[in-house]
Amino acid sequence: MSKVVVITGGSSGIGLAATEAFAQAGWRVAEISRNGQDRAGVSHFTADISNESEVQASFAQILSAFGRVDVLINNAGFGISGAVEFTSAADAERQVRVNYLGLVHVTKAALPIQRAQGGGTILNVSSVAAAIPIPFQAHYSASKAAVTAFSRALALEVRPFGIRVAAVQPGDIKTNFTEARNSTYEGDETYNGRIARSVAKMEHDEQHGMPASVVAKRLLKLANKNRLAPVYTVGFSYQLIDLAARLLPRSLAAFIVKQMYAK
Repeated sequence: MSKVVVITGGSSGIGLAATEAFAQAGWRVAEISRNGQDRAGVSHFTADISNESEVQASFAQILSAFGRVDVLINNAGFGISGAVEFTSAADAERQVRVNYLGLVHVTKAALPIQRAQGGGTILNVSSVAAAIPIPFQAHYSASKAAVTAFSRALALEVRPFGIRVAAVQPGDIKTNFTEARNSTYEGDETYNGRIARSVAKMEHDEQHGMPASVVAKRLLKLANKNRLAPVYTVGFSYQLIDLAARLLPRSLAAFIVKQMYAK
């Protein structure tokens, strides 16, 4: 019988590309999102991942329909941008509630299933921003850094149960994520126009970035691996940037990021 993959945020962007890649590869695909729908080879389950009870209900339905969860891909999330000083507490809390705590809710729902079946794989979609925090995307960077740290710790906790965990850190991807970003330019005059310039640079890089299918293919490849490294960065140029950030003196790495996004 074909393996089962559960993908959150599967109605658009990387998640949509992943559902298509797995379905085409013959997997049974369950997609969790707020506004998705059944498609050829893909079964939709409605849930807001920031609502733990909705997540638990959706996994009960998935288990009833498919009987197992071989792979979980935590992909759902969104971005906010703006100066920390002028970002509301409500926006910051929602960023963390969805990108990090929502992922935790989904993982907690999947773990008992995978443990009972003797193993499985969890792939958490993080971001290069986790390794290289981006100014005027501080809360987004922090939420993704939390995802990567969570993944590394969880991998050690569940290894005895045959459950493999990895964080996947894409670089700039051309999706509707850019249009969906909650951007605030409040305080731009105080910051001498740097907020607007930084966000414009981010959006330019994203709209000239890799297609979502590149990440989807990598997720499919990782889902079929028996052993996983703790973290994978997607895109050769971003792998080099990640490596440089770890090898260069921190002051030099910070200077480069400043020239790119905070000048």
